[in-house]
Amino acid sequence: MDINDLRSLFTVLAFIAFVGIVWWAYSDRRKKTYDEAAMLPLDDDSPFVPLEPQVKANQERKSS
Repeated sequence: MDINDLRSLFTVLAFIAFVGIVWWAYSDRRKKTYDEAAMLPLDDDSPFVPLEPQVKANQERKSS
């Protein structure tokens, strides 16, 4: 077994791992999770309330 055989074996194993990951990611069991994640930016349960700017102690002394 020479280096080219090892390279070929590694390429085949990497391809099998890639196909396995793609199969897992697109399986029907993951569809519900992905649909919920896709709707997160559109979910508007609470209104946006901007925080008041916080004044640091150093800024208070300079302005007084």
